[in-house]
Amino acid sequence: MNAALRLAEQLISRPSVSPADGGCQALIAERLTAAGFDCVHLPHGPEGGVVSNLWAVHRGPRPGPVLGLAGHTDVVPPGPAEAWTTPPYVPSHRDGHLYGRGAADMKSSVAAMVVAAEEFVAARPAHGGAVALLLTSDEESLARDGSVRIVEWLQAQGLALDACIVGEPTSVQRLGDTVKNGRRGSLGARLTVRGVQGHVAYPQLARNPVHLAAPALAELAGTVWDAGDVHFPPTTWQVSNVQAGTGALNVIPGELVVDFNFRFSPQSAPALLQQRVQALLDGHGLDAHLDWRLGAEPFLTPPGTLSAALAAAIEAECGVTPALSTTGGTSDGRFIKRICPQVMEFGPVNASIHQVNERIEAATIEPLKNVYRRTLETLLA
Repeated sequence: MNAALRLAEQLISRPSVSPADGGCQALIAERLTAAGFDCVHLPHGPEGGVVSNLWAVHRGPRPGPVLGLAGHTDVVPPGPAEAWTTPPYVPSHRDGHLYGRGAADMKSSVAAMVVAAEEFVAARPAHGGAVALLLTSDEESLARDGSVRIVEWLQAQGLALDACIVGEPTSVQRLGDTVKNGRRGSLGARLTVRGVQGHVAYPQLARNPVHLAAPALAELAGTVWDAGDVHFPPTTWQVSNVQAGTGALNVIPGELVVDFNFRFSPQSAPALLQQRVQALLDGHGLDAHLDWRLGAEPFLTPPGTLSAALAAAIEAECGVTPALSTTGGTSDGRFIKRICPQVMEFGPVNASIHQVNERIEAATIEPLKNVYRRTLETLLA
């Protein structure tokens, strides 16, 4: 069994539902320290450290760029344990796949990155520049005390990265077919529509906010916000939660609460989206209030040294030319972009992420590790 696969199994066996780390970063720091890395733990959160963050760097004796490898050790909850064929925190092998929570998102990537970094500095101790790992346990939850805090700490130290690979599971059909070179922005809101509570038998004495809001919600769902551009798909709008009513069957609710989210391209600025929504609601005469939260601005990494090195490594190890994509959800790349001009994401097939019986094809972990190592060799050797 190769070293990256063994480490992936060790990480999966440590329950680390976000923002918990489960001891993953301590294990990684012990390994990287033995390999000659300087490791700094940067816990953050209530009482000094609910969220675990790790910065580990190996500086070569020659000048050169700083290349980061970024990931998260936290995972989403496993769901009902009885729905899993094998326990979610017991790494298991079936039909050539490694099963367990975090197998694809993203403990296999983290393991591959750690072993790639170990192998690189062992083979090339006099490398140029520096290789750094940035790990957090706050990617799958609020993302308020994780990578953003590492970035703030680096800024305070006057440090930056020249390029960074985030190990998110980007592949679609086979390892290497897709690399993310950017992400859309995320803009969320909670819409509160006020009506008048009453008896369902006397609707003339009440104002049902669900009925009042329905035409506006239908219009929001049918609106074309933009057409996207050559790099980004069009902006989308989706409802995520709807709440109304007292629980009684004979009461017209007095209030409707709707959570919704935009995943937006650079063609629609957040302020413009907010203005358009407000104008639409006003056009329907609703007594409504909006609480907005900007989760992420869109970012894009144009072709450059990192994309060339990563694509060459993927072609050599996987035999496929990767497509560039900005689809999917947000990632910690949005924070790292503040201190790094080139941020790209690459990792395993994402078909089972966040699902019961999450899995990764075990044979792909070694080439994944080799892609990361080859990229280090190209940019730092």
